[in-house]
Amino acid sequence: MKLTAILKKLEEVAPVALSDRFCKTYSMYDNSGIIADCGADINGAVFSLDLSDSAVAEAKKRGYNLIVTHHPAIYGGISKLNSGDTVAECFRKGISVISMHLNFDVAPEGIDYHLMRGLGGSAAKTLAPVEGGAYGRVYAVAPVKFSDYKKYVRETFSTDRALFYGGERTVKKVASFCGAGCDGRAIEFAVSEGADVFVSSDMKHHEITALLHSGINVIHLTHYSAESYGFNKIYLKIKDGLQIPSSFFFDKEIA
Repeated sequence: MKLTAILKKLEEVAPVALSDRFCKTYSMYDNSGIIADCGADINGAVFSLDLSDSAVAEAKKRGYNLIVTHHPAIYGGISKLNSGDTVAECFRKGISVISMHLNFDVAPEGIDYHLMRGLGGSAAKTLAPVEGGAYGRVYAVAPVKFSDYKKYVRETFSTDRALFYGGERTVKKVASFCGAGCDGRAIEFAVSEGADVFVSSDMKHHEITALLHSGINVIHLTHYSAESYGFNKIYLKIKDGLQIPSSFFFDKEIA
């Protein structure tokens, strides 16, 4: 199967043009689409949140010549490549790479949506809407004690590395933002919408303290666990339609 045909299948979830619209609307940058094209027809694909050495090893073990990532394998400008770089290793082994980043984040049933679903929400008010998608959500959940909610989150997102801040309270409304989604605007949104808990990743100390000062508990997921959850949901939805063998790689070392 041609690499461009695989990209077309992936764009049925969210076209790269959605990332372009989101970046234009909110003054952001992204690099989604075909990152490395080794020229051969695709015989199988590994889906991995990151283009890691472990993901490349998984592709080689299975004999697949494509890795589909969420995080861009190449993000900014590159001035040079070394023989040990992961992208160089992909070219050396004939492994092409597609990355689907912000378009998969903000798609109607994308990674940010699945974060909400995993946290117990179903319908939300969004912080950053764009034609064809949205990012950042506040939503109601079934009332639950924070201590019980913590257990639920650990189990749902398969991580022991989540951090929890704040005292015992009943959780009724959650604000969540996949990836590194915490900033002043997100905090203001959570406060104005009456969230009891704020969930995101890669948060800074002053952001956590600002939320606690506003009376909102904080769940600090690992970036990996928060996004791999939704990326896997997307994979499970589309894998049968890819028309090639595929597998999902879950990196337990950073989950």
